[in-house]
Amino acid sequence: MAEVRPLVNVVRLRGYSIFRMLQLEEALLRTDDRNWLLLNEGTEKPAIVMGISGKPPTLLNIPLVRKVGIPVIKRFTGGGTVVVDKDTLFATLLMKQDDMPDVRPYPRDIMAFMEAFYQHVFAKPGAEAFRLRENDFVFGNRKFGGNAQSITKLRWLHHTSFLWDYQDQNMDLLRHPDRAPDYRKGRAHGDFLCKLREHFETKGKFDGYATLR
Repeated sequence: MAEVRPLVNVVRLRGYSIFRMLQLEEALLRTDDRNWLLLNEGTEKPAIVMGISGKPPTLLNIPLVRKVGIPVIKRFTGGGTVVVDKDTLFATLLMKQDDMPDVRPYPRDIMAFMEAFYQHVFAKPGAEAFRLRENDFVFGNRKFGGNAQSITKLRWLHHTSFLWDYQDQNMDLLRHPDRAPDYRKGRAHGDFLCKLREHFETKGKFDGYATLR
């Protein structure tokens, strides 16, 4: 018998406000019962997005944030802090637990599923090894994707911010976090992060964003 896959509604956006996208995600999680894949290529204006428990004094260079005037947004999920802009790619998968019986509704199980989900995207011959390290997507030991989740009684949501590119000066807006992944080993942002454009010639050739399935 052929495998029956769950129906997933796909929404593709471009330049959609990250604030409004987070509002949309939370509304779908709380008030809708369908499965969704939301893809957004860039956000209209730069912003800093923090996890729900993030504390600005420990994570942000507040004097510089105020000087630059960049908005700071707290999302409804956990995870770390990221500066997002037109070169950030966003992907959110929202699923009913009953439609994913092989994925237990726990953070590590969902993370493992998402790692497998993206293997066809990032496992390129001759490229640095793609994998999930702690809660990050990496090539080798350099991060290009940050993840966060929300799990309810009947559903779960997993969203990722992919760094197609970023402005080096924006990293000055962030402080080195007190709690960081072990594999970071105290590295500065520039040595810890990598850009997807270093691995794909154009966004159009970023197969994963064009062919997520």
